[in-house]
Amino acid sequence: TDQPLHEAGERRMILTIDQVNALLDGMAEALPPVLFEGLNGGVNMLEEEKPDPELPEVYILGEYCDGCLGLYINLYYGSFAALAEREEWDQEAWEAELRTTLSHELTHHMENLGGLHSLEDRDAAEMEAWRAEYED
Repeated sequence: TDQPLHEAGERRMILTIDQVNALLDGMAEALPPVLFEGLNGGVNMLEEEKPDPELPEVYILGEYCDGCLGLYINLYYGSFAALAEREEWDQEAWEAELRTTLSHELTHHMENLGGLHSLEDRDAAEMEAWRAEYED
C-alpha cells in the first residue's frame, strides 16, 4: 500500500543543488539537440530563490532570457527547494517539476526563434488570474 508522504518512512526530500543539476543534465541530454540550437547562454541552474515581485507567495522557477548577453534559460534552485519544502515533494515530484519547467522554457525559446509568443501570452494570462485570486 502507498503511504502518505507525511507519515513514518516519508519519502519527501530536499535535493541539493548538485543533485538537481545532475537530474537536469540527464533530462537535457535526453532531449533532441535541435531544441538547444541558438541557446548560446545554455541552461543555468542558479542557487537563489526568486519570488514573484508582485506575489511573493508565488515562486518563479525559470525564465527564458533574450537580451544583450544572448539567449539562455535560468532555473532557480532556491525556488524549487522552497516549493519542495512547502509541498513535501518526493523524488518523482522533483523530476516532474524540473522536466515541466525545462520544457516550458525551451518552448519559449522555440517560439522566440519562430517569432511567436503564444506561450508568453498564456503565461501573462495565468499571472493575471493568480493576482486576482490573491487580491481577493
